[in-house]
Amino acid sequence: MKNVKLIELPKILDERGNLSFIEGENHIPFQIKRTYWIYDVPGGEIRGGHAYKELYELIVALSGSFDVVLDNGINKQTFSLNRSYYGLYIPKMVWRRMENFSTNSLALVLASEIFDQRDYIRDYEQFKLMIK
Repeated sequence: MKNVKLIELPKILDERGNLSFIEGENHIPFQIKRTYWIYDVPGGEIRGGHAYKELYELIVALSGSFDVVLDNGINKQTFSLNRSYYGLYIPKMVWRRMENFSTNSLALVLASEIFDQRDYIRDYEQFKLMIK
């Protein structure tokens, strides 16, 4: 999957508790313009199910675990996120969905753009036509 990558984030280990952090345009290749989180996902539910025309994301499992299924229209790849010091970088024009959320999981999403409904591609067939 071109340009998708799992990024190991900095870790400061301390007997009092560990700390990780993310700096836009340093650890990730974009300026952070929006941050949101997904939580209290009922068992069996799926989040996402879309692609973006221009937006880039980094997804981090701050707590618990979940899978991110990515699709470039030809290949699919599943990433299991369960460590708070790894982030999944997803460029624009990659279909994504999140599933298999564990109890009390917390997904942090850092985005390169502010919310714009016009940037979403929510129809998979339209997405496949756009990437050709």
